[in-house]
Amino acid sequence: MTRSSSSTPVQQGTRTAPSVRGAADFLRANEKMSAILPAATRMAALQKDCAAALPAMFNACAVLQFTSDRLLLSTPNAAVAAKLKQQLPKLQDYLIRRGWQVSAIRLKVQAGTNIENSSRPKQLMLPTQALSALGALDSELENSPRNAALKAAIAAMVGRHRDQR
Repeated sequence: MTRSSSSTPVQQGTRTAPSVRGAADFLRANEKMSAILPAATRMAALQKDCAAALPAMFNACAVLQFTSDRLLLSTPNAAVAAKLKQQLPKLQDYLIRRGWQVSAIRLKVQAGTNIENSSRPKQLMLPTQALSALGALDSELENSPRNAALKAAIAAMVGRHRDQR
């Protein structure tokens, strides 16, 4: 791997994904938009390298700007920024090894940039046999102050799961 004069690492033998290639073709086709293609390519490569350096931390972060060897990263909240700040030396060393000329890294908290988790929480369904067994347990427990909270919890759980059906 060699460095070009624009601080972008040069990698040989890499293939671009079809969607990236389509976007690049679109940008090249428009004369005014083609001017931003090198910067967009550079930022995408930098984002990818940052994510490779800190995969657990960088999924909620983004590269905002990279000018004059200074990198500006966005974080969704102060907690992520504090954790990321501890990892900045590791990130800077990794980027330098990858060919990026990074002399300073700054963080900017941008509250509106939260990346939403697209997965819904699991809705577990109890089998009919389990609901029957819980119902039987509820009816077999004696009515006493010691069992009142347990019976209420069992009744609520059975009721909630029967409502889902």
